[in-house]
Amino acid sequence: MPTLPRANPAATLDDDRWATPPAPPNQEGPDPNPVAARSLSTHFEIIESRAGWTVAIASMCIMAVGFGTPYVVVVALKPMTLEMGWPRAVPSLALALAYLGAGAGGIAAGWIADRVGVMVPALVGSVMVGTGAMVASGGSEWQLYVGHGLMIGLLGNAATFAPLMANVSRWFDRNRGAALALVATGQQLAGAMWPPLFRYTIDAVGWRRTLFWYGAFALVSMVPISLLLRLPPGWTPGRQAAERVRSDRIVGLPPNLVQALICAAIVCCCVAMTMPMSHVVAFCSDLGYAPARGAEMLSLLLACAFVSRMVWGRLSDRIGGLRTVLLGSACQASFLALYLVVDNLIGLYFVSAAFGLGFGGIVPSYALAIRELYPAREAGWRMGAVFLGGLGGMALGGWLGGYVFDLTGSYRPAFLIGVLFNLVNLCLVGALLLRGAGARLTPSFARS
Repeated sequence: MPTLPRANPAATLDDDRWATPPAPPNQEGPDPNPVAARSLSTHFEIIESRAGWTVAIASMCIMAVGFGTPYVVVVALKPMTLEMGWPRAVPSLALALAYLGAGAGGIAAGWIADRVGVMVPALVGSVMVGTGAMVASGGSEWQLYVGHGLMIGLLGNAATFAPLMANVSRWFDRNRGAALALVATGQQLAGAMWPPLFRYTIDAVGWRRTLFWYGAFALVSMVPISLLLRLPPGWTPGRQAAERVRSDRIVGLPPNLVQALICAAIVCCCVAMTMPMSHVVAFCSDLGYAPARGAEMLSLLLACAFVSRMVWGRLSDRIGGLRTVLLGSACQASFLALYLVVDNLIGLYFVSAAFGLGFGGIVPSYALAIRELYPAREAGWRMGAVFLGGLGGMALGGWLGGYVFDLTGSYRPAFLIGVLFNLVNLCLVGALLLRGAGARLTPSFARS
């Protein structure tokens, strides 16, 4: 066997890291030695640059503003129902429509971003988030549904989630998990920043004015930031040439079946994830604590998720996306179960912090898993499909929590249902890992 080129120790595999490398001279077909094959593919230049981190930070800021809208409903759930005479299922449904719309539109937005770049979808989404919040502030039930479901969800955040994640994944190779985690922290930053502010403004001027002026702020902040996304990813010719068709099997299964299983897993995961986030303020109020304490718990939960997300991101760069999902989901299930038994104020602060630390790395790890398993040219729509499942799960979880409360007068049965969904998620992710035995689910540089 001829001598293979010496690998650059600072380099990593290209985006198609499991594609069959070109055969060396005097040898036909795939290299029978997988370690040598991996070394052969490491001669490509690392694509990471300072511009990539600028794009990642800009994407994080867009998410931090755009995903603030749902927290108006979360914080104002009881004031909205008391003022408008609605059952809790009405604002819960509006929240669910926002999540579901963001997921449903993400596939199309990702497909468009794969072809024309991410800036155009980001600009459209930014305008829709701002105007949608203004429409939803009108006060009627239909305005609440249209503003959240159609404008903020389907046309707004759909264009500022999957497309941004897919775009950032193309700017990075060695630190891809950390970069995706940084972008996704925008959601947690939104949760840490907006609920206390919304609690203050809702008490001062009401939920309708709060929603209107939030929309105005979204317009004047998100649109200029979106212009920073006009640069294309810095791919080298070697990496572009390496984008070839992968095997028609992933962990022994058809690629689209693996995608479907990942989508089902994230649905179950996000049903459990969103129940405390959507209802912890009302849950605390029902236990007799001031709504401000519930808003503080929500901020603490999401602040801890923000802090932990970068740690989870670094870990995912070492052990792979799906393994990180499994660990994070196990933590999430354990801490969600504690909401069933804890009802004192200090204990609830502790449980909320622990829940945030546990689930912080789950969503970006799904994005990393997609990039590990599929070629970059499919990243936009495949991530859109996965996040459709995730946001659909959040929609179901947010609505289900309010619906179960209306039926039972308690949130504890809803939290129990969330734990059961989380156990199904663990079974699905665990099954994929067992079938793959880790061979295709761990970054190569973690094994070097």
